[in-house]
Formats: sequence, structure tokens, C-alpha cells
Amino acid sequence: MTQLARVALIKGDGIGIDVSEAAMEVATAACAKIGTCGFAIEETLAGAGYFAKTGLDIEPGGEEAVGKADAIFLGAIGLPSVRHDDGTEISPHLRLRDRYGLYAGVRPVKAYPNAPQRLADPRAAKIDMIILRESTEGLFYSAAVHNRSEVIGDEEVRDTLRITRTTTEKLHRFAFRLAQKRKARGHMGKLTCVDKANVFTSMAFFRKIFDEIAEEHPEVETDYSYVDAQALNLIRNPWDYDVMVMENMFGDILSDLAGGLVGGMGMAACGEIGDDVGLFQPAHGSAPDIMGQDKANPLAAILSGALMLDYLAEKTGIESFAAAAALIDQAVDAGFEENALRPMEFGGDMGTAAVTQGVLERI
Repeated sequence: MTQLARVALIKGDGIGIDVSEAAMEVATAACAKIGTCGFAIEETLAGAGYFAKTGLDIEPGGEEAVGKADAIFLGAIGLPSVRHDDGTEISPHLRLRDRYGLYAGVRPVKAYPNAPQRLADPRAAKIDMIILRESTEGLFYSAAVHNRSEVIGDEEVRDTLRITRTTTEKLHRFAFRLAQKRKARGHMGKLTCVDKANVFTSMAFFRKIFDEIAEEHPEVETDYSYVDAQALNLIRNPWDYDVMVMENMFGDILSDLAGGLVGGMGMAACGEIGDDVGLFQPAHGSAPDIMGQDKANPLAAILSGALMLDYLAEKTGIESFAAAAALIDQAVDAGFEENALRPMEFGGDMGTAAVTQGVLERI
């Protein structure tokens, strides 16, 4: 008997519409193949385009509605031509992170055969790691959408970097569990705390809490890295890392850097997970310059869909969702191995629809 979950879908702006539809099609096909899981889609309107039409960044009641679903899937939000009066972009998704406490930002970084590799060292072909970015505090605590900055006339603006024990303990416990899970699946299982503890009191506090939680997990190998050194290490020896946990802004920057090592943002999947709600999205932007042209690489969204299904397995207890997630991951692996996935983003000849079809055929 098929058991259904509820997925709140926000297609958003630009290529978000195309890639979210691709992700939902692939996730639906994977569940159908397994046969004992599935989900119903409940769409909510939000984004810069919606704001331009209505003056609202999400439809009335939308914030409440998406939080009642089993998972949220977001295509992409933002259009450079649509901004608030202060110059900041439309960002309702940042408010969702804050409202639902989506503290664990999971950013997988994986190299695939026949995809572009920016590093000449042959070990780069085996890059497979996760950047775990705290997603509600840090410097993003003062993101414009929250209206928390201190504006002093036209002379000065002060933004606050916030680290709390409650959220940081949850983040680090999530990180250790993730490292354990990856080790059980054949990865290194090493956990690196990335911070700037030598300069900022907030970061020293972040590391202090890491050390406290580490005492609960003596079986997990740990180390430390200052964020500037880690930027260098991700170019010099990224294959030596497995799971890295860090503050919000550090994770925002390093996850894009790491994405560049394995082809580009078109491969950058993302899950943002809290105690009760999980939101999944490709980490790339809305790319309005190619919207509606069948040029977008949908794989970041498709892989985010796999993360969503894996999350639904844990949340609902229906293990067949995890099997469906594995089907998607295997299909993408096989597609690249066979050189049958050739996104235009990488100079290939396949647009959004063709790449999506290539994954579907392997499911």
C-alpha cells in the first residue's frame, strides 16, 4: 500500500520553476518505482515575481501553510530587477529558516565522472563531502529580511553575529550523527569544526560547544580549521575532508567554493533541517537570464529531491522513501558514468528536459 506524505512546493522565480518541476517529476517516479511511498504536492506562491504583482513576498497564510507539510521544496527565489526600497532582494525563504528553526544546512559536495573537475590532481575525482552550515544565526541573524540591523543615520550600519548555546548544541549533535551515518555508509566519518576561534569570542564559544559535544561521541574522529585556512584546504586537499560544521556566513561562502570544485552550482543540492520542519532546495539562484529557455541544469534540484525523500524516511518512519532517494542518487551516478548526462552548464548538449529524462530513464 502506498503511503503518502505532504510536500509544500514553492517554485519561486526564474529557473526555479523549471528545476522544481523536474525535481518533483523525478522524486515522484522514484517513489512509483519503489511502489510503497509517495507524496501529494501542495503549491504555495512566493518570490520576487509574486512580490512585483502583489506587494507580498509570499501568499497570505503561506508561511503557516508550508510549515504544516511533511517537507518543503523550494525552486529558487529572487530577481535582481525586483528589490525592496533599501536595495535588498526579496527573501521570504530566509524568514522560513528563522520561523521554523532550520538550523542544519546540509550541503553535499560530490564529484561525478565525466563532469568538469577544476583540480588537476586525480584524487579530486573522489571528492565526496558535506558542508554543514548553521542556517538561522551567525551573521545571517542580521539579514535584512529580519530587520535586526542597527542603522545610524546615513553614516553607519551595525550587523550582529549571534551564536547561542541552544542552537549550536543542536547543530553539533546533528553534525556528529551525520558523521556517524556517513561512516556507516563507507565514508571517512571525520568531522571538522570550521571557525575563527582565534579572533572572535563568538567563534571561540562555537568551538567550546563543539568540544563539549565531542565528549559524547569519542568514536568520531574530529579536527579543527580556521575558515581562511579551510578555504585554502578546499583547493589544496579537499579529499581529506568528510563533514565540516560551521557558522552561517562561513558556510554560505565555502559551500559555493566547494561547489565550484565539482562542476558548479548546478550540482549544489541543499537541505535545511530543523526539529520539526525540513526545507530542500538547489543552492543556486534563479538565473533569470536563462529562465524558460530549457538551459538550466536541474541536477541540484533533483539531488535536493533525493535529500527530501531521505528526510521523509526519517520523519515518517516509512523506509521506502530512503530507497527511493537511493534510486535517484544511483540514477545520477549511472548517468554520469555512462556520459549520458551532459548539462549545458558544463558545455554539454542537454537542456533541462533532456537531463531530467536521462535521470528518469535510469530510474
